[in-house]
Amino acid sequence: MTIELGDTEKLTMPSALLWDVDGTIAETELHGHLPAFNRAFRELGLPWRWSEQEYAQLLDITGGKERIQLYARENDPARIAQPDWPQQLEELYQLKTCCYADTVAMGAITLRPGVLSLIRQAHQAGCKQAIVTTTATANVAALLSYHIGPHWRDGFASVVCGEDVTEKKPHPQAYLKALRELDLPASACLAIEDSPNGFAAARGAGLACLITRSHFFPNDAYADALAVCEQLPADVSFAALAQAFSSPVTV
Repeated sequence: MTIELGDTEKLTMPSALLWDVDGTIAETELHGHLPAFNRAFRELGLPWRWSEQEYAQLLDITGGKERIQLYARENDPARIAQPDWPQQLEELYQLKTCCYADTVAMGAITLRPGVLSLIRQAHQAGCKQAIVTTTATANVAALLSYHIGPHWRDGFASVVCGEDVTEKKPHPQAYLKALRELDLPASACLAIEDSPNGFAAARGAGLACLITRSHFFPNDAYADALAVCEQLPADVSFAALAQAFSSPVTV
């Protein structure tokens, strides 16, 4: 698979890889979050069902609570006018999080090709790594505990999740926080993302960004991305990825 490089930036070797989660590490939106939302709606007796097309539109908004709030405001305004709506929203979101964890525990969500190999190779090369996402910590823990193990955090020098920031992607706050915790300049690091909001957040923090296209963002343009590919090759090499920062290369 050929990774085509942009001309705006080039790195010779990243000092850290900063990983987005949903859509980047795994196709969690399609196989995990969407079914979990619909299961939570059903179990609480809500007359809502999100189609894949509707969910694709809701992904313009980062954050599960934020998506629920937007959908309710536009489709069920009487419900959110109820005095106990904030409590309903919290109950719904917590149930959805449990439904997502159940889905992960059933093995329904696999990591995308090359992801686990690249994480391991980067670790062996002494490259720091971080998780930078605006999903909930519980969601990240469910996914990575299942695929990496209960001590998954040991492999990441920084883990920034939705609860850790006041501004979610496309705001760069999550990436800026991760860079502070890594104690590295943006110029030394590479973000790996799949969506326009994630890309905007990474670029807003001054990071070069590798895009691995995902199910819900298959055709978006990333004018100054360092690289864009459909997915990481299953046999991706960290050394080859580093070389790709200097010139186009098939990895």
